[in-house]
Amino acid sequence: MGHQISKDYVREELQYGYEGAVYLDSLAFNRFVSAMTGQMILSTLCAFLMKTRRVWLFSAHMLPLLARLLTAPPSTLLTVNTFSMGLTVAGIAVFLLANLFVPYRLARAAYLELLHLEVIELYRLLAVGISLWNQFAVPVLFSVFWFVLFAVQLFTDTMSAGAATSHQGFLFLVLTSVSECCATPYSLLGLTFVVSYLALGLLNLCKFYLGGFAAIQNENVMHRGVTEGVTLLLLALQTGLLDMQTLQRTFLLSIILFIVLTSTLQSMIEITDPVILALGASRNRSLWRHFRGLSMCLLLLIFPVFMAYKISQFFHMDFWLLILVSSCMLTSLQVTGTMLIYSLFMVELFRSDPIESLDEVIYWVNSISRVLEFLVALCVVAYGTWESLFGEWSWMGASVIIIHSYFNVWLRAQSGWKSFLLRQEAAKKISSLPRATAQQLDRHNDVCSICFQEMSSAVITLCGHFFHGNCLRKWLYVQETCPMCHQTVRPAPAGQSQASGGDPAAQREAQPESAAQEGHQKPSSSSTEAQGDDDTQQQEEEERKFRRQKTG
Repeated sequence: MGHQISKDYVREELQYGYEGAVYLDSLAFNRFVSAMTGQMILSTLCAFLMKTRRVWLFSAHMLPLLARLLTAPPSTLLTVNTFSMGLTVAGIAVFLLANLFVPYRLARAAYLELLHLEVIELYRLLAVGISLWNQFAVPVLFSVFWFVLFAVQLFTDTMSAGAATSHQGFLFLVLTSVSECCATPYSLLGLTFVVSYLALGLLNLCKFYLGGFAAIQNENVMHRGVTEGVTLLLLALQTGLLDMQTLQRTFLLSIILFIVLTSTLQSMIEITDPVILALGASRNRSLWRHFRGLSMCLLLLIFPVFMAYKISQFFHMDFWLLILVSSCMLTSLQVTGTMLIYSLFMVELFRSDPIESLDEVIYWVNSISRVLEFLVALCVVAYGTWESLFGEWSWMGASVIIIHSYFNVWLRAQSGWKSFLLRQEAAKKISSLPRATAQQLDRHNDVCSICFQEMSSAVITLCGHFFHGNCLRKWLYVQETCPMCHQTVRPAPAGQSQASGGDPAAQREAQPESAAQEGHQKPSSSSTEAQGDDDTQQQEEEERKFRRQKTG
């Protein structure tokens, strides 16, 4: 890059045609100072990276500027520039000859390390590969390479564009420079790592804003920017970004970056959602934390809509644009559902008595949000199918429709229907169980084993345990066993469900006559079972005492 700066300086001097001292002409002096400043920064950076104080070793490309400072005529600057390039090539050759066996020693050290670790399994090979990847700092090297390339390209485009920059816009100029820096596979890899680091920085900034410095320490594998970088690389390879012209590459790259930004916003929602819901559920009264959570939700609500509006202004509506816009709409829908649930939590906080059916309301809010997301995905599939049948058909479009239908339509519908059936089954079981009377609650004299709160009303399972109806319903959403004895919770028979308040101990004793006869025939087994029941009752009594002490 230093030689490129010198070459540009020599060309500009030849075009200007001034042969006097550079400090006597303002334009020549400004051009000289700009080139010299860039050369000095480059030489210092090279010396810093090579960990040496001999800056002069990396200053051969400064010879044309020194010759011009000594009032050398512009016609001789080309010869001096060629000589400086020869010096640099000679220095590189000497360095390579002096370190000719360094790659061999590195390979031998890696081989010895593999033998030392006795690598047999594949995961150990993978661990060694990741270790070598980190030691060689491959992502950092590619990122620095791309940033330097982008800075030079942006500077060159800005200088060459001149007054046209105000008409085209600075954003278009930046996108054009980025597309120019994606013309080779190496530069595309550099952009991939840069996008990964930028996404990681944005996600860490979101974590820091919501939870402070401690939130950054809790790293999630899916929130490290890898998804965004891989998405950009796969889309670039799939669409043939490297083989396009500059203008086509610019427009395609803008769409790819739009998709990457949408993925980053989705990751930010996954970070924000548990934080804002925890603030509402934990009754946290810190106004600053609530403000940070709500402001982040508002940003994630408005910004995707703004993105969808902007991209719909630039491109004609088709199947691919509809997918992009629908992803933005889904992001806003998810944030809307989260803010509604947060509002319900805050309403309950300011009420004197809790909302009895809050869980049901939250479930239906989530259900409506999921149904809207499902309808959006279904509309995308319907529009894509219509365009494939009556418009331009392609294998790429058909494969996208199939994948979108499976993951965003079929799996969502299956998951939602399964959740609905589980809730219906749990509600059926709870409604069939007998309700405890006031005498039974006084005789039981215990708290709910799920929420550890006093019970003014309760349901009684067939195994004889008392729970809040809502607590047991939420428990049955997860698993179908009793929280105390882990027996399967089944709906009570019609006779027992009608007899609300029936004694569960008496219900357990009222077994069929056949079971009683079998008990008479096998006294040893019945005595063992009776002893087991006594042990179970004693253990339950100890648990009741412990819970009363804990709540007291």
